[in-house]
Amino acid sequence: MGTVLWVIAILLAVAFLAGGVMKLVQPKEKLAASGMGWAEGYSAGAVKAIGALEVLAAIGLILPAVLDIAPILVPLAATGLVLVMIGAIVTHARRGETQPIIINVVLLILAAVVAWGRFGPYSF
Repeated sequence: MGTVLWVIAILLAVAFLAGGVMKLVQPKEKLAASGMGWAEGYSAGAVKAIGALEVLAAIGLILPAVLDIAPILVPLAATGLVLVMIGAIVTHARRGETQPIIINVVLLILAAVVAWGRFGPYSF
């Protein structure tokens, strides 16, 4: 099960690192034009903050365990991603967007599995 948690954590880290960096480097208008219409409803600072949280969570899913420095940060990062995904689901539901909700639910479940596994029976 430890290997499965590692694979899930790596996949989550790659996805959130890519998404977070995109939110940090592109202006919100460009994000909205590229299919992230939700960005129009938020300030540029809020979009950048979401991107920063995603990047920090991606780093927190991998580095603490690899470096064996405060590995408790891994399930905390996963829990943070669960909260971010809940916010994303609510935002997309308010906008009536069903496709992104499906993706957010999958990411939420994967992050919850990592949080459960690393807090519980498969901690480091």
